Parts: sequence; structure tokens; C-alpha cells
Amino acid sequence: MSEPQTDPTDQPQPDTAPRTEPAPDPRPEQRATPLVELADVSKYYGNVRALEGVSLEVHPGEITCVLGDNGAGKSTLIKIIAGLHQHDSGDFLIEGAKASLSSPREALDLGIATVYQDLAVVPLMPVWRNFFLGSELTKGAGPFKRLDVRLMRETTRSELLRMGIDLRDVDQPIGTLSGGERQCVAIARAVYFGAKVLVLDEPTAALGVKQSGVVLKYVAAARDAGLGVVLITHNPHHAYLVGNRFVLLKRGVMAGSHTKDSITLDEITRQMAGGSELEELSHELAAAPAPSHLGGRPAETAGRTEKAGTAEKD
Repeated sequence: MSEPQTDPTDQPQPDTAPRTEPAPDPRPEQRATPLVELADVSKYYGNVRALEGVSLEVHPGEITCVLGDNGAGKSTLIKIIAGLHQHDSGDFLIEGAKASLSSPREALDLGIATVYQDLAVVPLMPVWRNFFLGSELTKGAGPFKRLDVRLMRETTRSELLRMGIDLRDVDQPIGTLSGGERQCVAIARAVYFGAKVLVLDEPTAALGVKQSGVVLKYVAAARDAGLGVVLITHNPHHAYLVGNRFVLLKRGVMAGSHTKDSITLDEITRQMAGGSELEELSHELAAAPAPSHLGGRPAETAGRTEKAGTAEKD
């Protein structure tokens, strides 16, 4: 029995119609709301300008580095974020809502924890007492209310281990720890008490190379835990190792704001060192004559000799 013949026109034909790409969405890309945002913030102490027109953003899972020389305004910026001082102008937003903090306790209640350079620890107290300093856990009620020492010791040990800090004994005085270890305890304490934003004031300023590396490792661990970190430092090498955003301050004003993919370490270092001012100084030093006791001629003598030589030629 013969097969039925099929009309070639009945076969499915390939689609040759031109394809049109979907039109791009005209709406602008929505940005994630920063945990903390400063927009054109200024602060004055009488006639002294401490900060003027400073802006920065702190996002979850990112480290925003604030760099500057002494007197750049870094400490004033910390005090505004920590609730110690109020800004005079501009906007201070916490999770998109305008805020004006009246105390560090209010900042802490909103999830902003600050670790100062002196760490605010009691050297002779055990590690676990410093970990819960001001927020001690208790048990019992009424006249039988007392410190829950066992729970605080266990919590301190487990939280430090979670951050990768393995102390020999949480009962040892915190003053016996190294500077890097004390910094790490302070960071772990802030994370445990629910901080969303961690402000670190020069955490590696008084540390050696090895201890600085340990602290930076725990700073990165806080970032990886989802916290927004503000790292105040004058060391661009430390900042570039862990930072995502960089804000440069100079005499209370912003000298630059960059993301890591838009600037190199050399450029950050150059801007911190003064940039064009440093180039002018190098030209001045190159043009200055060597002192006479080093085999050169004083500037006045050199000038008179040059003029005399010109007169003889004339």
C-alpha cells in the first residue's frame, strides 16, 4: 500500500519574521536603601568649621572607609554617626528615615555601634565582664536578682569562637590580651548585641603588622556577616585591603568619594598625601640650592654670582 503524498506547503516553515527585542524599562534602576546615609552634612563649633558638605553611604555587607590626615574631621564624623554630637546642616538618614540622634544610647538602640580607639574596656575585669559591660545578663527576680555568670561566660566564649577568636580563658583580665585581641573582642561584642552598622575608629593605629592583619580579618568577617562597616583610618593600604567605598576628608571637606573599582591604591595614597601640593613641594625642593656646609652655595650667594656672570657677558 502506497504512502499518502504530502503537500510540501503543509510542512511547518521556519519563522523568518524579524524578531524585535523588548523595549528597555524606562524606569531608573532602584537603589538599595543604605543603612546610614549622610548628605551634605556640616558641623561648626562657633566659628570653627569641623565638617562641611560631607556625604557618605553605608550599605549592608560593605565597608566604607573614611580616610584623612590629622585634623581632617574624622573624629567629628564619628561623633555625629555615634549620636554624641548633632549635625548643624544637611541630612542624616538611618535606613531612609531622617534622624537626629541625641545620645550614643539612642544610636545603639537603632543598631549603630561604635568601637573607639581606646576601646572603652576595663583592663582589670575579665573578658566576659567587659563583653557584657553595661548590658549584663541576670537571673531571678526581686531581691533574688543576680548576675547570670555562667551564661555570660558561655555566651562570651561561643560568640568569640563564632568570630574565629579562640581565647585560652574568658576569665583572664582583658588587659592581658594583645591590642589586636582586645579590638576583636570589641567587634564581637558589637555584633552580638545586634549592631547593623559598626563604626571603627582607627582600629589598627597602635598595632603592629601582624596584629593589624588579625583585626582586618575580623573586620572583613563583620562585613561578611551582613553588617555595614565604617572604617576610620589614615592608612590607605589597610583601607584598600578590605574597603568597598572610600571617602577622603581634608580639613573638614570632602577631597573625594570613590568605589573600589574606580580608583587604585596609588591614587588614594597620592590624594591623601596632598596630590598637587606634594608636587609643588617637590619642585621647590628640587629648585632650592644645597647648603654651603654640604658643598653647595647659599641662595643669596648663588643669586649674586649669576647676576655678576650676566653683567660680564654684557
